[in-house]
Amino acid sequence: MSNTFKASRDIIIRTEKWSEALKFYRSVLGLPITERSETIVGFETGAFCLYVERGKGHGPVFDFLVPDIQKAKRQLVAAGCTVIEENPKIPRCYIKDPYGIVFNVEQSSGEK
Repeated sequence: MSNTFKASRDIIIRTEKWSEALKFYRSVLGLPITERSETIVGFETGAFCLYVERGKGHGPVFDFLVPDIQKAKRQLVAAGCTVIEENPKIPRCYIKDPYGIVFNVEQSSGEK
């Protein structure tokens, strides 16, 4: 049986121009900050939460929640996906699908 993937409201972008990006989303677009750490800031947009992460830039990353991250990772790799980055402490991993799209797979809260 396959893992059930459910999209969250989160979209993540990563940029090396982090301070400038934070200023843009807060000041120019007027988005309220909902979460803040030393490496990532979340903004509420109304329809989704935009997270701006400090680091080497990449395109937007959509977020999927699964009940079992290890099972999901095995399933995706078997289907031709590549693990780009992992953080077992969260737990979450960035996956690149066979078509070049990168998305985040994250353990649903209250699960394993």
